[in-house]
Amino acid sequence: MKALIAMSGGVDSSVAAKLMLAEGADCIGCTMLLYEAPELAAVRGVACCSKDDTDDARSVAFRLGMPHYVLNFKAPFREKVIARFAESYACGRTPNPCIDCNRYIKFGLLLERAEVLGCDCIVTGHYARIKHDGGRYVLKKAVDETKDQSYFLYDLSQAQLARIRFPLGALRKTEVREIARENGFANAKKHDSQDICFAPDGDCAGAVERYLGAPCPSGEFLDTNGRVLGMHRGLHHYTIGQRRGLGVSAAQPLYVCRLDAERNAVILGTKEQLLTSELMIDHVRWISGETPTGMFRCKVKTRYRGQEQWAAIEPLGDDQARIMFDMPQRAAAAGQAAVLYDGDIVLGGGTIREANAL
Repeated sequence: MKALIAMSGGVDSSVAAKLMLAEGADCIGCTMLLYEAPELAAVRGVACCSKDDTDDARSVAFRLGMPHYVLNFKAPFREKVIARFAESYACGRTPNPCIDCNRYIKFGLLLERAEVLGCDCIVTGHYARIKHDGGRYVLKKAVDETKDQSYFLYDLSQAQLARIRFPLGALRKTEVREIARENGFANAKKHDSQDICFAPDGDCAGAVERYLGAPCPSGEFLDTNGRVLGMHRGLHHYTIGQRRGLGVSAAQPLYVCRLDAERNAVILGTKEQLLTSELMIDHVRWISGETPTGMFRCKVKTRYRGQEQWAAIEPLGDDQARIMFDMPQRAAAAGQAAVLYDGDIVLGGGTIREANAL
């Protein structure tokens, strides 16, 4: 088997490379150049894609006796990830760029490049598992649920799953670091990336403005009855459920309940008004490749760090579905992913289009 290893410079992808070599695979290491900015140099270990990260990946590849290449994907990353992120935020949605990066870059362009290089599969350091069961591929949670990344992978197709390997899915993070230490990897103690690579300081609003080239227009804070409460700094500064940094005085705590792009307004309400009983999702992907017939029940996660919740799912035409929760949920945001689980199996998911408040 010939494998193309996506090496970010972190400990996870480095150990994934080591494990594939141990299986006897003929491995090629590659680091995807996605984004460069001067501020990355000041936050080493917080975001990926810096020169130091590329050097770390090259160091591990050399230690393992693997060839290593740098693939310049900056242009498609800007078009498919950064642009979508900025335009969504400016329109009052809360996008998830990691899902877009997986969809278009890691499991899109990289798979295409692997084919050109004559590789049978690509390998990443994601914490998830792929099983072949009954003629189909099944995507499952990682054994280490504290590191599980299946939420970001719901968009994978059967054809993609057939050509992907996740060697870390059956390991715990402590085991991964121990393997790195035993093999003398320089990044064995390296911190995990925490922020979006093109917003290394966590400043998503700043990333939006850098892409658009100008601040987004200010507008009005409104309560749920349409009463003006003050002025906001631009829709991209706010997310659903936000309480801090609003600068609005009120008799009770107020939260961002909705971002109204048509009126350029931020709608504020009480904690109770954040609750959602039903979601509509679109761009739905079913891992099995077949749309379920009729309504069914499963658990749903609407944020990566959120808890799974029981719901009834009604598949609809045109790659849509309705999600009806048993218990109302807090702060579901348009643009985020809703991912469906049957135990540790990922059934599929989609993008939240709208949330129906109580």
